[in-house]
Amino acid sequence: MHAITIPEPGGPEALVWDEVPDPAPGEGEVLVEVVASAVNRADVLQRQGFYNPPPGASPYPGLECSGRIAELGPGVSGWAVGDEVCALLSGGGYAEKVVVPAGQLLPVPEGVNLTQAAALPEVVCTVWSNVFMISHLRPGETFLVHGGSSGIGTMAIQLGKAVGAKVAVTAGSKEKLDRCAELGADILVNYKEQDFVAEVREATGGAGADVILDNMGAKYLDRNVQSLAVNGRLAIIGMQGGVKGELNIAALLNKRAAISATSLRARPATEKAAIVAAVREHVWPLLAAGHVRPVVDRELPMPQAAEAHRVLEESGHIGKVLLVAP
Repeated sequence: MHAITIPEPGGPEALVWDEVPDPAPGEGEVLVEVVASAVNRADVLQRQGFYNPPPGASPYPGLECSGRIAELGPGVSGWAVGDEVCALLSGGGYAEKVVVPAGQLLPVPEGVNLTQAAALPEVVCTVWSNVFMISHLRPGETFLVHGGSSGIGTMAIQLGKAVGAKVAVTAGSKEKLDRCAELGADILVNYKEQDFVAEVREATGGAGADVILDNMGAKYLDRNVQSLAVNGRLAIIGMQGGVKGELNIAALLNKRAAISATSLRARPATEKAAIVAAVREHVWPLLAAGHVRPVVDRELPMPQAAEAHRVLEESGHIGKVLLVAP
């Protein structure tokens, strides 16, 4: 088969479409013929040499895919060859075939085509696990989403609205904020021109945000704590703004607030399977009913992965960038 390889870490040009050995499913695994994959920030970090796959994972980038089951490994039940699926991966999505633990498979939801289903697994599992399973966002609460026009952000807005939350977003342009508003965002903050702490306080009558989903890390840590409501929950899922910040513990104590920080890729298969099962139970019906949808900026041929990475790094996209297998 062919896959995107990284012979040496570097810029987008480090991604090489090359012939590699076919994978074979082991116990509890299936082989998926890939139709499409999606580009995530973690793929960029892997290309740069900063985020190696966990032990035993495919060396090729790609944390999600859609496709058709080509082969079942020993001990797999509930799936059949030919089933159309999408999957959460530890790596290997930028390829014509990938092996997936059966617990990380999802059926393609009603109303979503097979290619665009590749935009779902990583973002839905990330949002659901952090915002709902850990931070317990509830109806009527205020939910602040940083990077509202990203793949994660566009899904977080929709899921927040679906459960009856008031959603605030930050983004860097009017065009991006307009798209966030179309998805249901109630409070729009241009972080290049406005202070999100002041804007969220004003919009909530001084109360602040009950849940914050943050992709920036250190750069936003202090201001995120300032933005939290009493009993607020800050979920950190990224480090785009650095890895070390100063935490005002007194402010956190006064608000009886909590901070969580998670990554999805390195979790044990059992934890991933539990998240995938929760997503299938709670989010797939919302997709089938049309209340939630994947937001796709563009689709590019998989051999042009370098161009897809350039698009992501320039941050001009809205939603997901997909790679379609030849």
